[in-house]
Amino acid sequence: MSQIRLMRSFLTVGGWTLLSRGAGFARDVMMAAYLGSGPVAEAFLVAFSLPNMFRRFFAEGAFNMAFVPMFSKKLEGGEDAQGFARDAFNGMAGLLIVFTVLGTLAMPWLVWLMASGFAGDARFDLAVTFGRISFSYILFISLVALLSGVLNAYGRFTEASFVPVLMNLMFIAAMLIADRMGWDMGTALSWTVPVTGIAQLAFTWVSAHRAGLRFTPGWPRLTPDLKRLAIIAGPALLAGGVVQINLLVGRQVASFTEGAVAWLSYADRLYQLPLGVVGIAIGTVLLPDLSRRLRAGDAEGGRASFNRGTEISLALTVPAAVALVVIALPLCSVLFQRGAFGPQDTVNTALVLAAYGLGLPAFVLHKVLQPLFFARGDTRRPFNYAVVAMIVNAAFAIGMMPVIGFLAAALATTVSGWVMVAQLWFGSRGMGPEAQLDPRMKSRLPRIVLASAIMGAVLYAASLALAPVLAMPTIRYPALALLVAVGIVAYLAAGTASRAFNLADFRAALRR
Repeated sequence: MSQIRLMRSFLTVGGWTLLSRGAGFARDVMMAAYLGSGPVAEAFLVAFSLPNMFRRFFAEGAFNMAFVPMFSKKLEGGEDAQGFARDAFNGMAGLLIVFTVLGTLAMPWLVWLMASGFAGDARFDLAVTFGRISFSYILFISLVALLSGVLNAYGRFTEASFVPVLMNLMFIAAMLIADRMGWDMGTALSWTVPVTGIAQLAFTWVSAHRAGLRFTPGWPRLTPDLKRLAIIAGPALLAGGVVQINLLVGRQVASFTEGAVAWLSYADRLYQLPLGVVGIAIGTVLLPDLSRRLRAGDAEGGRASFNRGTEISLALTVPAAVALVVIALPLCSVLFQRGAFGPQDTVNTALVLAAYGLGLPAFVLHKVLQPLFFARGDTRRPFNYAVVAMIVNAAFAIGMMPVIGFLAAALATTVSGWVMVAQLWFGSRGMGPEAQLDPRMKSRLPRIVLASAIMGAVLYAASLALAPVLAMPTIRYPALALLVAVGIVAYLAAGTASRAFNLADFRAALRR
């Protein structure tokens, strides 16, 4: 199989992820308009977060971080990679069917675990009802994640990257239909969750079949390879999902302030746009690429992949982080403030967004640094780092809640994110050349920071100048688009002048 072209693959995944996050953002804008930050919105957001949280632990986090390197090595070594994938598919399906039944039965306990502040009011009963309807989503979407990991290992990124787009489009259609038919919006959204899971699994299954991959359902059997997979995936369970665990603590803290769960969720959607486009895309491409290069003994090629992945990640996320902090209020005002979403909701969501923005580069660097460990089958050290980061997160969130209220949840996520980055960085210093920064990366990093700071100053001045039109209902959307365009132009100009990046490098990489 031909070697993965890192830049082209990144742009493929990033492009589809951008479309997915754009559709997901449109979904959340509609949800904010229909439900605001009221009890139905909070109940649905907690219910929907339950299967998604477990999916990120088991499938996208622990399982795939362990499965993809093993599958890639079997593929490269001419072993029975497809047989291993089929055994993993059937094993995961069997485990998740049992887990889905138990989770549905234990839904009141799970809701309390997610948002104990709901206890005693209408939000709790609604969240339990919505959760029981939607929890089976974890079965379908986790199998989708496994199939996507196999497709990615073959270098087929387009099919797997389209799946989230399909989900968000179905949510948008469901809200439009529910509004037109007069259905209860919370119930309609809850039933849409498992329906999207079935649709995504069907699409990925067909894509795998067309690629010549056969996944025949069968009884799970515990093979030596699956035992080894379970041993590796155990520690990765926590390491791969550290952000999700920290968000869980955040929701607990937020659940004691009415409306705060919704504010955190809407802000999360905004910062997830750059995080998804850059972090998830580079992590998806980098892990199988590093696994292959390490198996082949190509240390210098691994170093180039790691450095170019880090470079493009920071070149895109540092300015995005600055923008999320500097123009958080106009972003939330223009994009969310309508219908049931009022001015106070806007202010509180903007505060959360700025707090998340400070941690955006850290969350992306997780995706860049963790493959250095997982490609070697080393999940124990990231596990230990994750434990430390979670303790920091919980201590900060709970300790600062009496001082700054719900904002403590968002700031705790950011602080623990940077603690995790520091541990991953210092832990990787003893690795081979592929974990070291090259001269180009060392030269460009401070210039990226400088260009982002210049852009931030320009954005702040432009937001003050455009403040009157950003408040006008008819033209606030073009005004926000103009503000974003000013930021992009300022960053490109500053970055080119300071030689933080060279656009010709990206074009050359694509041609290669």
